Amino acid sequence: MKLEIDQQGLLSELETLATFSDAEPPAVTRIVFTPTDLKARAWMMARCEEAGLAVRQDAIGNIFTRWDGADPAAPAVGTGSHIDAIPNAGKYDGVVGVLGGLEAIRALQRSGFRPKNSIELLVFATEEPTRFGIGCLGSRLLSGTLSAEAAAKLKDRDGESVEEVRRKASFSGQLQDVKLPKSYYKAFVELHIEQGPLLERAKISLGIVKSIAAPASFRIAIEGAGGHAGGVLMPDRKDALCAAAELILAIETAAHASGALDTVATVGVCDVFPGAVNSIPSRVGMTLDIRDTDLARRDGVMKVIERASQGIAAKRQVSIRWELVNADAPADCAPEVREALTDSCRQHGFPFLEMVSRAYHDS
Repeated sequence: MKLEIDQQGLLSELETLATFSDAEPPAVTRIVFTPTDLKARAWMMARCEEAGLAVRQDAIGNIFTRWDGADPAAPAVGTGSHIDAIPNAGKYDGVVGVLGGLEAIRALQRSGFRPKNSIELLVFATEEPTRFGIGCLGSRLLSGTLSAEAAAKLKDRDGESVEEVRRKASFSGQLQDVKLPKSYYKAFVELHIEQGPLLERAKISLGIVKSIAAPASFRIAIEGAGGHAGGVLMPDRKDALCAAAELILAIETAAHASGALDTVATVGVCDVFPGAVNSIPSRVGMTLDIRDTDLARRDGVMKVIERASQGIAAKRQVSIRWELVNADAPADCAPEVREALTDSCRQHGFPFLEMVSRAYHDS
């Protein structure tokens, strides 16, 4: 069997999908359930239908596109990723796994191959946490790790719930019906860009992931006391932003002090109230994303951060409240899939690097 990938066609599709964006190129912004996202989804489904795949969507917007095998009742072999994108993202995050998976199916079709097990390309909904504060919402519902009731109550920055937003986008099914049986897939493989420097530094094109880091995310609310920038003297201030700045540095210090490169911590959002040049900040809302391949080490770093938070609150006479959004355990990738990938690389003479994924993924 000879497989030929249409590289130019694939690159053209990647460029076309990048045009569905609310940011100026080359950046891509495609927030889930926005008009831009819905147009991109329609374009993607049309490409799958052109390939003869059966297309369906579930209640949260996961897109299933299937090439039926000789035994359609057998568990499917799945591949795929996501096409939603954080603000000002790159053009390859997620979409390489979607369009790359589609081209792999088309290449198999062109070769005359007929699968025994059905092959399914899955476009996961709401992989990015941008809108609802939690990543991998579609796959959490598919796997049953998040209940339909909890998912429906999640809200975006405008106060709209998942339930309200998805129905506005014409997804009217029941969220409890999204969960798949454990035997639905025989195996699942996700093609993804590294989003890190290791492969480039090693000058190796392929990485085979052995485990996925454990992410936890928090919302942090800091309340101090506002006042006029000229009227309140320095000894009398309870500046929420100064407390936030000190906490951010404490978070960075704690991550460095773990002694492991796999420990990473990021404050990605910092909303300051009232946000005026001549007003002392009275409130700050922050987020923390902390990840590690070792769950105990991650939790140990969090304890260090929490102690630092208590000390900052006492010293600066502010209140600091923490809300856990989600905390996931590290995941080991299926050994049979890893073995198949490594065997294939060796058979074809492709150098590869076994590695950890510090970004987390739907698969």
